[in-house]
Amino acid sequence: MKEETVYDALSDAHDEHGQWAFGTGIEDVATEITAPVPDGVDAADLAAYCLMLGDDALVYGHRLTEWVSNAPELEEEVALANTALDLVGQARVLLSRAAHLGAGADEDDLAYQRREDQFRNVALAELTDAGDFGHAIARLLLFSSWRLALLQRLVDSRDPVLSAVAAKGVKEVAYHRDYAARWTLRLGDGTDESHRRMQAALEVVWPYVEELFRVTDVEERLMAAGVAADPAATRADVDAVLAEVLPPATLTRPDRPAIGTIGGRGGRHGVHTEQLGHMLAEMQSLARQHPGAQW
Repeated sequence: MKEETVYDALSDAHDEHGQWAFGTGIEDVATEITAPVPDGVDAADLAAYCLMLGDDALVYGHRLTEWVSNAPELEEEVALANTALDLVGQARVLLSRAAHLGAGADEDDLAYQRREDQFRNVALAELTDAGDFGHAIARLLLFSSWRLALLQRLVDSRDPVLSAVAAKGVKEVAYHRDYAARWTLRLGDGTDESHRRMQAALEVVWPYVEELFRVTDVEERLMAAGVAADPAATRADVDAVLAEVLPPATLTRPDRPAIGTIGGRGGRHGVHTEQLGHMLAEMQSLARQHPGAQW
């Protein structure tokens, strides 16, 4: 009898198809990427919306990979790496759809060849955790609660790609949110030091939360066409999660003003924190040194 390897065990445990890297399932919706644009929908608007959702996932996924070899325990490294893979998997499909609609040559071009001001992610996705695990958990709780609410609404999108990504993503992001909620409870209601650091982490990320609920002109047009989800409507979902998680974690909902925008323009319009530029310099460096290279 053949002795089972660690890779066999991972495959058996996580995926009946032998694919244990959670974020690599682009094939699940690959046939949908070239689907026709729904009637009455502007292709440029749809491409812009796919970039918004794809950039959120790509940028935050990259940030989460920074915890590999840096998390407090090996188990948490694996959990955060798999969360990142889920998000990168979503980003691949969304950026591929955007490229097909004319936003770029392909998913790699959009990921590695755009300038900072051409990215459309929310600021919460691009922040660095600065090596603080409490900060990582606070940000994941807020981001995943918001993204899950968006994806739940996008399941019924008239665009087949968005609908397919949402249907798969709901299952993934529900796990991300629950993972973050469990750690929030553990750290918030743990030692005095873990409580202090968890509360401090919430205070740091809180000013970036308001941006999650702002609605762009592109989103308004696509919402009217039955394609996009209303980010403003997700506020109640996020508030419900916080109302359930924070009190038993003995944490207080922060009371801090939102980060201001420049002329009313934030991440959705290409106006970012300085942290995104540093991250892109690292993420894009190899592709820019060897343009067109394949491995």
